Amino acid sequence: MAEGGVNRKLAAILAADVVGFSRLMSADEVGALALVTAHLDEVVRPAIDAHQGRIFKTMGDGFLAEFASAVEAVECAVRIQRAMAERANDVTEDRRAIFRIGINLGDVIVQADDVFGDGVNVAARIEALADPGGIFISRSVCDQIAGKCDFPLDDLGKHEVKNIPQPVHVFRVVADPSAAPRKRVVPAPGKKKSRWLAGLMTLAIFAVLGLVAVGWFRVTEVETKEERVVALSEVPSIAVLPFTNLSGDKGQEYFSDGMTEDLITDLSKISGLFVIARNSSFQYRNGETEIGKVGRDLGVSHILTGSIRKSGKLIRISAQLIEVASGKHIWAERYDRELSEVFAIQDEVTTKIVDALEVNLTDRENLNLKRPYTTSVEAYDEFLKGRREFSRFSQAGNIASRTFFQKAIQLDPAFADAYAFLAWTYVRGVSFGWYDDPDDSLRSASELARKALSLEQTKSIVYVVVGLVELYQRNHSVAVEALEKSIELNPNHADSYAMLAFILVYAGFPEKCEALIATGMRLNPHHSYMYFNVLGQSLFLMGRYDRAVEVFAKAAARNPEDVQVLTWMAASKARAGRREDAQWDISELLAQDGSITIETIAKRLPFKNPEHRDRVADGLREAGLPQ
Repeated sequence: MAEGGVNRKLAAILAADVVGFSRLMSADEVGALALVTAHLDEVVRPAIDAHQGRIFKTMGDGFLAEFASAVEAVECAVRIQRAMAERANDVTEDRRAIFRIGINLGDVIVQADDVFGDGVNVAARIEALADPGGIFISRSVCDQIAGKCDFPLDDLGKHEVKNIPQPVHVFRVVADPSAAPRKRVVPAPGKKKSRWLAGLMTLAIFAVLGLVAVGWFRVTEVETKEERVVALSEVPSIAVLPFTNLSGDKGQEYFSDGMTEDLITDLSKISGLFVIARNSSFQYRNGETEIGKVGRDLGVSHILTGSIRKSGKLIRISAQLIEVASGKHIWAERYDRELSEVFAIQDEVTTKIVDALEVNLTDRENLNLKRPYTTSVEAYDEFLKGRREFSRFSQAGNIASRTFFQKAIQLDPAFADAYAFLAWTYVRGVSFGWYDDPDDSLRSASELARKALSLEQTKSIVYVVVGLVELYQRNHSVAVEALEKSIELNPNHADSYAMLAFILVYAGFPEKCEALIATGMRLNPHHSYMYFNVLGQSLFLMGRYDRAVEVFAKAAARNPEDVQVLTWMAASKARAGRREDAQWDISELLAQDGSITIETIAKRLPFKNPEHRDRVADGLREAGLPQ
């Protein structure tokens, strides 16, 4: 017993709730309550009693229980989920109650019959990440059950969760091994998993929710409980790993990264290739280097690796194209050139890859691949510095990148990419409310985007920026056309699919977004949180509030500080009938920015349909955000 009568102890906490409870309630309130009560009385309580546990709190759609043993908690969870799966077979889908469960072992505070503390909070956060019908556990639980339970585990990596200072390492308990799509592991206590695996499993391909009908590659689908994994297409596929900076100066890394990114961009223009996006390739900078493993993880047939040494006016570039299945080097080359020849080297490497993979280019692709970014190496250098700052996705990075893009334009006034990215900094400022005068920022963005387009009509990125500018100017149909043009020019540009989905949300076509996001996720398995954010917005507008909450939770796990995600999450929870949870999100939102109101948010949302804006505002009003 600690001072003040506070009783602390170590306990295994099991948190569970019913997925889609609001849907059940909206269909039949009395029946839904009776159904959940029956499950608690006939399945949950007997299982907990049998494993020496105790329910210390119940909510309308869930419960919290404590156990003295982590092994007992996990075995109890498996027993519950198996019983619930059997009961689901006897009822129609609209009457099924499906639990998701999270378990954590940690220090808790006991007061009377209640239990508090981080041990409980972490369990609740893990439960929110869990699949419907699934059981997710923390690292501490995993260590305790190692060698004591027969259930395989999937390592899902570390997750950032709200109000918990350290990332939580999460594992999935495979109660039904025949349904497990992932590699199963049962780690020994204390064994550390490599950093790349944490990132990979956290950012695994999300559900393919609609038919992916894109003419440039053919896919097949393998369905699991909550995910569908898109199989490899028959066309050659490639991932370009970040080229190693051998300059002896870490400050030169922006150049090797920039060269890698431009090779990815050039290859992405080729319709006969399937090219993994930069975000996913760059996950392997300091992680997994075994080519076969990386190739299987990313789902590609070939890997390009290389290195760059830049010294004064000289540059050395080495590149190797490797076949994943055999590990064979099918092409390798080293270039010792003047720095001024860097663009020629890029073209040559791209051509060698195309030839090695026996890809046929269209006349337009042949022409586009020969277009230089700029004729000025100095302008290119400033541009790469700016793009690196821009990729940080922060207000400070946004401001810093602007200076570099402006320098690039001064050095080469015909540098279309520099104008496009400079315009994008202004659009991003408008979107996130970073500038006092959004109208002035939007005017600047529009002028710069038009300049970029006047200089270059074959660059995908130019049309992405033009589309975003047109969206915030409320020219929705023009914005859609711009993104469609971007995809036509670069059929492998993952972010173009996500951006088109984003624009369609605000243009009034949320039902068209899911297939686009799925395509982007296949091209970019390690996609950013924004993919989930856009998908969640489309689900919200379609009235699928419970599913929207699940998707926004995944976005928040990757970027817990993003104001947009918190905003939409709160509105979704409120509309789903979870007002108390929504109010908690609003308090988090106001803690980050106390000036946020419904009015300020509504002004930033470029909806074509006023009813959609009103629906978001109503959700935020229900959640408790000030008008």
